[in-house]
Amino acid sequence: MYVRSFADSDGDGVGDLRGVTSRLPYLAGLGVDAVWLTPFYASPQADGGYDVADYRAVDPLFGDLADAAALIEAAHGHGLRVIVDVVPNHTSEQHPWFRAVRASPAAPERAYYVLRPGRGEHGELPPNDWESVFGGPAWTRLPDGVWYLHLFAPEQPDLNWEHPAVRAEFEDVLRFWLDLGVDGFRVDVAHGMVKAPGLPDVGRAGQARMLNTEVLPFFDQDGVHEIHRSWRALLDSYPGERIEVAEAWAPTSERLALYVRADEAHQAFNFQYVLAPWEARALREVIDASLAATGAVGATTTWVLSNHDVVRHTTRYAAGDPARGLRRGRAAALLTLALPGSAYVYQGEELGLPEVLDLPEEARQDPAYFRGRAVTRESGGADGAGAMGAGAAGAGAA
Repeated sequence: MYVRSFADSDGDGVGDLRGVTSRLPYLAGLGVDAVWLTPFYASPQADGGYDVADYRAVDPLFGDLADAAALIEAAHGHGLRVIVDVVPNHTSEQHPWFRAVRASPAAPERAYYVLRPGRGEHGELPPNDWESVFGGPAWTRLPDGVWYLHLFAPEQPDLNWEHPAVRAEFEDVLRFWLDLGVDGFRVDVAHGMVKAPGLPDVGRAGQARMLNTEVLPFFDQDGVHEIHRSWRALLDSYPGERIEVAEAWAPTSERLALYVRADEAHQAFNFQYVLAPWEARALREVIDASLAATGAVGATTTWVLSNHDVVRHTTRYAAGDPARGLRRGRAAALLTLALPGSAYVYQGEELGLPEVLDLPEEARQDPAYFRGRAVTRESGGADGAGAMGAGAAGAGAA
């Protein structure tokens, strides 16, 4: 669930942890056995909380650590496990490490990020041709002339996972939340921590559109699997069942299946399924390929239709007809829940909620919208998927 819009306990217009806690009986009544919470950590909110300034603190927008602990305890009382987001590819520019980077060219924290000299006679050009997923170049120049990598927004500098201090810090973060009682982690950009040696050029523009068809030098590198193996060992060292769910974008079902080998993540979202058009042959091809690939590594497939990053499937499938979208949404739910493996249901799917497409400019917060990615007023983007529309077609009919 997208904490910011799920349930507001104090009437300030922002969802919060106490709001989630108040709705646990409803969630348990749906028959789910776990809840996944989007980031609620201290953050400037440049990207919906995926720009984390403090991984061990709750943002006052959402409550405090006591509220988080109370939510976890209450969820367990309802038989629900709690999965929280962790964001390891990048931090906020307001994280203490990056504030030190900005403060001094001699700061040791500079080694914790991906910094490079620029190209051109005076270093005025970015170090390579990489593009941000949100649009525009993936590099921003610091006042001292050095460039830093940000595969997402400039407010989200990429970490250097070759540095042992970065790895040690995140292991400590995982332990902090495990000790508080969480049952696992959804790993944001699980395919992104390792970059190709030498940071080679891609050689072409439009790189965001290649994510689902090609292995790019900044995503889905083979070296990332060693990180997931180390995290699996950490999770397995705790009593009970602790889980890692990988948000991994990979160009093929076979490469995605590598993330769920026996000593890596327990689950990986199947985005090939999300992207499949509403057409029987296309869906069958994705389903068959996914089951074959995960079966080959002894794992199961994790199905998902919608989340906070994509247009809700009732709108995607509608082709301009909300009633048709609702019918197809119900059929998609029946199909998904009948498939072998695990399924994630995004908040509002059980009500048939559509995408909110008429957000005013002043309500926009999605950085992809402002940086020129293929997010328009008509498509909604993360803002539209995160909003809880009041005029849902068939709202109330799960």
